Amino acid sequence: MTRVAVVTGAAGGIGGAVVDQLADDGWRVIAVDVREDELAARAAHWPGHVLAKAADVRDREAMAEAVALAETEFGGLDAAVACAAVIAGGTPLWETPDEDWDALFDHGVRGVFQLARAAIPALLRRKEPRSGRFVALASAAAHRGLWHLAGYNAAKHAVVGLIRGLATDLRGTGITATAVSPGSTRTAMLDATAELYDLPDVEEFARHQLVERLLDPREVAEAVCWLCGERSSAITGTVVHADGGFTA
Repeated sequence: MTRVAVVTGAAGGIGGAVVDQLADDGWRVIAVDVREDELAARAAHWPGHVLAKAADVRDREAMAEAVALAETEFGGLDAAVACAAVIAGGTPLWETPDEDWDALFDHGVRGVFQLARAAIPALLRRKEPRSGRFVALASAAAHRGLWHLAGYNAAKHAVVGLIRGLATDLRGTGITATAVSPGSTRTAMLDATAELYDLPDVEEFARHQLVERLLDPREVAEAVCWLCGERSSAITGTVVHADGGFTA
């Protein structure tokens, strides 16, 4: 049976790499993002495998529509991957503007919640024995404090807590819930982080990782996609550290 996934944050970065890897592995994918042009281009690269759904992850109805699209167009849902997030910071916690705090939690935590709320019932609609998967991107920031990024630290800690609770709620169903914590990965978000720190070159982040280089989004996507597969059945309620040794 062909497996089906919904992926948010799918227009580029790690989310885009997840879409590409799943499609290359034969999955059918509903790719969700607010960046319509980039999303359409990615879907056009995988005709018959990837459908684009322009939507905001904070919107409960939009997430329900994305899941419904997976069921009507591809016959069901086997995995949901929450990759959408934003970065904000650059100041001490006590100077963090409300709008930065709200953006971090609305996109990075509420977005995961809205996807889970829409996707889990569809995963449960698969006949037993099930092998449903819910995977959320956390971050090395969920495990180590980062200078002037306390709000981002807090949001990513919340993602890990959400996954642990969700996995417990799913006990005995055949559906797993896991988080993947990337390290410094060559994405637009890392470029934005460098700007927050007034760094002239993102390569400066590489020195924090044991691999002594930035990660490619495809490396993180490999971990995410493996967790989406049926062979990852023993892993739930925990975090996979695809961080190049950042938190070692």
